[in-house]
Amino acid sequence: MSVPPDEAKAAQEFEALLEYLKQNRGFDFTGYKRASLRRRVAKRTQSLHLERYGDYVDYLEVHPEEFIKLFNTILINVTAFFRDAPVWEFLSAEVIPRLLAEKKPHDPIRIWSAGCSSGEEAYTLAIVFAEALGFEDFRERVKIYATDADEEALVQARQASYSARDLQPVPAELRTKYFEEAGTRCVFRPDLRRSVIFGRHDLIQDAPISRLDLLVCRNTLMYFNAETQARILARFHFALSDTGRIFLGKAEMLLTRANLFTPLHLKHRVFTKVSMSTLRDRLLTVTQAGNPEFGNHLGRTYPPARGGL
Repeated sequence: MSVPPDEAKAAQEFEALLEYLKQNRGFDFTGYKRASLRRRVAKRTQSLHLERYGDYVDYLEVHPEEFIKLFNTILINVTAFFRDAPVWEFLSAEVIPRLLAEKKPHDPIRIWSAGCSSGEEAYTLAIVFAEALGFEDFRERVKIYATDADEEALVQARQASYSARDLQPVPAELRTKYFEEAGTRCVFRPDLRRSVIFGRHDLIQDAPISRLDLLVCRNTLMYFNAETQARILARFHFALSDTGRIFLGKAEMLLTRANLFTPLHLKHRVFTKVSMSTLRDRLLTVTQAGNPEFGNHLGRTYPPARGGL
């Protein structure tokens, strides 16, 4: 069945738009699912009464402020403190105690919140680890690297300032313990906030943070096509330490990547890393990952926690 000429031209113009975004703004959306991408871009073009993707490229040339609106529409920063509470209960009751039991008393703990949006997930991680370790050990041992492709969301995350409505999912005793009132807002404790480091990161283009004990990437992979998901998951495998865990979202099954991860709890989407026992397996994973280089700018920006590399 042949594709109608108008549809084929629209598809060609859409690819040109994606290439324009990559070349001019450093955002690579070519690995995203086309159907969902086109729906989101359509929200912007329709609001501007533009019919063709080529016209939208022309509009972006003249109105650079439109990039932020477009990226916000594409990236959809949906997040919350303790989102899916039973999952966090499992993490606190089962995953974190095992992780700590495998560590020596002063060993560093490295965590990556990939796709952190406006910071709620990263600060939730800070809360559950501080509860498990106590404030002093948390400050001494834990580094949480929180990354996103959306710079505007990262600005908000670094401020660590949230409304009372934002904090509704946080139990009252934890709200009092971890947040300070600042006018009509609540700010995460500054002494603990220093352990949470925010930075821009593109999961497709940028090499991963390494030597991780826990990697959290929830409902982010589902926006990528299967080939790109496989490449990102191979990089995640490299990022984790031999006993590292990965925590995904409800929509992400990892069924096609069974050779890299095994379920610790499938319902809650918590997996452990499968060690590559042979040189052949390791080389295959390197190929799938696109041969990531760990000495990239993130590695330089995010030094290891005290006590190890």
